[in-house]
Amino acid sequence: MSEENDNKAPKKDPKGTGGEPNFNWRGFLLLSAALGLFGLAIWSKGSGSGIQEIPYKQFKELLQEDRVHVDEKAEKFLYLVEKEGTREEYLRGWYELKPAEQVDPDEKYQQFKTVVNLAYVEDELKSLLKEREIEIYKFEPESNTMAAILLTFLPLFILIFLLYFLFRHQMRAAGKGAMGFGKSKAKLMAMDTNKTTFKDVAGAEEAKEEVWEIVEYLRDPKKFQRLGGKIPKGVLLVGSPGTGKTLLARAIAGEADVPFFSISGSDFVEMFVGVGASRVRDMFEQGKKNAPCIIFIDEIDAVGRHRGHGMGGGHDEREQTLNALLVEMDGFDTQEGVIIIAATNRPDVLDPALLRPGRFDREVTVNLPDVKGREEILKVHAKKVKMSADVDMGIIARGTPGYSGAELANVINEAALLAARKDLKAVNLAELEEARDKVRWGKERRSMAISEKEKENTAYHEAGHAILGMLVEHTDPVHKVTIIPRGPSLGMTMYLPEDDQLSVRKHFLLDRLVVIMGGRVAEEIQFGNVTAGASGDIQQATNIARKMVCEWGMSEALGMVEYGSHNEHLFLARDMGNSTRDYSEATAQKIDVEVKRLIDTAYDRAMELILAHREQLELIAQGLLEYETLDGKHVQDIMDHGEMQNPPASPKPPEVPTEAPKSTDKDEEKSKSSDEDELPGDLAPAGA
Repeated sequence: MSEENDNKAPKKDPKGTGGEPNFNWRGFLLLSAALGLFGLAIWSKGSGSGIQEIPYKQFKELLQEDRVHVDEKAEKFLYLVEKEGTREEYLRGWYELKPAEQVDPDEKYQQFKTVVNLAYVEDELKSLLKEREIEIYKFEPESNTMAAILLTFLPLFILIFLLYFLFRHQMRAAGKGAMGFGKSKAKLMAMDTNKTTFKDVAGAEEAKEEVWEIVEYLRDPKKFQRLGGKIPKGVLLVGSPGTGKTLLARAIAGEADVPFFSISGSDFVEMFVGVGASRVRDMFEQGKKNAPCIIFIDEIDAVGRHRGHGMGGGHDEREQTLNALLVEMDGFDTQEGVIIIAATNRPDVLDPALLRPGRFDREVTVNLPDVKGREEILKVHAKKVKMSADVDMGIIARGTPGYSGAELANVINEAALLAARKDLKAVNLAELEEARDKVRWGKERRSMAISEKEKENTAYHEAGHAILGMLVEHTDPVHKVTIIPRGPSLGMTMYLPEDDQLSVRKHFLLDRLVVIMGGRVAEEIQFGNVTAGASGDIQQATNIARKMVCEWGMSEALGMVEYGSHNEHLFLARDMGNSTRDYSEATAQKIDVEVKRLIDTAYDRAMELILAHREQLELIAQGLLEYETLDGKHVQDIMDHGEMQNPPASPKPPEVPTEAPKSTDKDEEKSKSSDEDELPGDLAPAGA
């Protein structure tokens, strides 16, 4: 099998072009030749053969001046030419040039022709020629119809012929010809260009384990066939956006020593009816010719949606494409050796016939990484960036719950860019935390114009959240409190979970409601006049309380019953018609009363706790007004000792970037030598 795979493996590019097309010399030469012939045809058409056409009146003047030249030795005669098939006649001969008209001293005579009509000027012409003793020595009937046609149209024919071959070659090369619409757009991934392996995939150990069986089967099929087992024909990778589904497919291609075809689901659907189904058939034909192989379809929900669930009827073209895909995956003419791997983040909209065993036998869920997985992902991406030796990725991993792999990669990149702007030698923990907050909430808006009254109100609001985060028992520890505007928020209180919470308990949710109410309660206690700044807190508290009552059965009054259908994503016509309530109006009223009771109870408890610690609230708010940002340890010091043992540095106003200083050759050499001394191998600081 290894020899067959070696023979079927894509050939390496000997010139090292990375699979990119070379310059099209053939097309360039054909186009140059066509343009040359076109110019030659125009030039020959305009230049003629050096014969000057003169009017009959000028010819009579030349005769009277005795300038018409006839010389038998030089074979210069006066001809009367008649074209066959026409009534056109003309005289052709030579006349003597005057000295002023001579361009070349050796050229004393100019050939001419003049159109005559013998029916009217025959007598006059004979009289003039007799006076000058000139005879028409030869009568030449001219038959040049074919020659004229060839001279006129031959260059054009050659031009069209060359352009045909030129565009035919270009259309074949680009695959955009009229006959190429039905061809598959699947790209064959070469092994020498794909360097991704399972070592580059972190935080998805179970998913790697499931797809690793496919790689092992392709390497040694007899190991599985010995017991009668069959490899899955299709594997569906399901997960939230950014969890690494496409990266996992690239890793399979890097590990498996078989041809790997990659295509997007949107590449099947075109403006022409029937093109998608034709491309599906052509894609499987390519796969059968290269079997065993892997075909990866990214975003398969673009073509594999439910049939007949669109508004106003189904999409005929998409349904034809889906039908062709269903038949090719498990129809009458099914062959072994073609494995389909597809990725989607909307498995709920896929057609059930596509998900049955025999087509997609296995559904691999690629979840958001846990705290351990996030730490591994951060370490993988940190290999490409120069990090400080004291950076603990575990702290960043704990502070990024719910982050996907793509967001974690963005955190590392943003931290590297931030360190480069500060002219640092390496990325520190402070840059990583700033990048984490920027990715989730947006960049700090220090230059935002805020009045002192608004700033004071924000300080007490965030102090209320922070003090309750320290007082209640079942909540995440306070990590940082800030009144610096970031994104849509004027301030925020951030928490650092000790572990990922896979399930939440009732006491945690009740205490969470108390902490959420802290901002509004602090405003009411301090100013007696609340603002609209707690709208986000109210929305968050309402969502938690309603889920406790309707979904999680945490209400004694309503019991462990689910009220309403809670679809996270609606699928157009299928779900819009099923959005009716499945409980009575009386039950709806009870739900509203219970939700309000939970929020009011949390509000009363928050009011009681903050009134009992009014002095600490004042100290935290004043610390925020002075330093703008306080860490969790600073808040803990105020709660325990009434003051901060190690206060933070005073904030600096934002610096406006000016013109970058011009670096000299010595500075460049110095920075280059220092980087080379500090960096291992070929790694360089990001942004350098």
